[in-house]
Amino acid sequence: MDELVIEAGRIERQYWKDLWRYKELFYFLAWRDLLVRYKQTVIGVAWALIRPLLTMMVFTVVFGKLAKLPSEGSAPYSLLVFAAMLPWQFFATSLTEASNSLISNVNLVSKVYFPRLIIPASSIITSFVDFLISFAILIAIISWYHFWPDWRIVLLPVFVILAMGAAMGTGLWLCALNVEYRDFRYVVPFIVQFGMYVSPVGFSSSVVPQRWRFLYSLNPMVGVIDGFRWALLRGRVKFYWPGLLASIALTVLLCLTGFWYFRKMERTFADVI
Repeated sequence: MDELVIEAGRIERQYWKDLWRYKELFYFLAWRDLLVRYKQTVIGVAWALIRPLLTMMVFTVVFGKLAKLPSEGSAPYSLLVFAAMLPWQFFATSLTEASNSLISNVNLVSKVYFPRLIIPASSIITSFVDFLISFAILIAIISWYHFWPDWRIVLLPVFVILAMGAAMGTGLWLCALNVEYRDFRYVVPFIVQFGMYVSPVGFSSSVVPQRWRFLYSLNPMVGVIDGFRWALLRGRVKFYWPGLLASIALTVLLCLTGFWYFRKMERTFADVI
């Protein structure tokens, strides 16, 4: 005969085990989001290719042709922009999806117990699939210009993980805040739009004066974008290493504090949502 044991604090101690125990739910939510994202669209997953391509074309014309800002080394300006568009689009999409993930799954959150961390985490994995699809355009652009990367390409996964960490940490904060204060659903699009212009997406971060460079690098995506360009664009691409260290430190801080705040608020999600 089975016994039901009620023990104070058991859920807290079993949280990480529960994350593993509910891994099938994690896979299901990620797969469901992939299917729903492009459902009833005419061109389907091609949107993951069109969005960064059109943005690259606009930024190349505005910053490269009209403003005549410099590229990195001998790299074509369009390749400079797209090497930044990849991590930025991944970060922006992950942040948007993660911040709204609990609200979008209100019926699941309010009725069934499982570690709520699974929901924002699965939305980030869904955005990562879009990132992999968009990577096909990068390969096409590299082939067009015959500008193949050198050995530094092997370090690209490090910067992908850093981008994922920045998205996860910030997404956990906004996800929890969005449950408590619904105003954040209007704040997140503004953050994403504003962040794209203050991050070195359409231009090289080398145009920032040296005395302001470290302060500018307090945006964690600066180190990620510079890292992508360093790994993808061969030649004498300058890399600001203090900025990378600042991005790593800020990403770790965002992940730790984001997880702490998410866990603090998690016990009230079912009641508040």
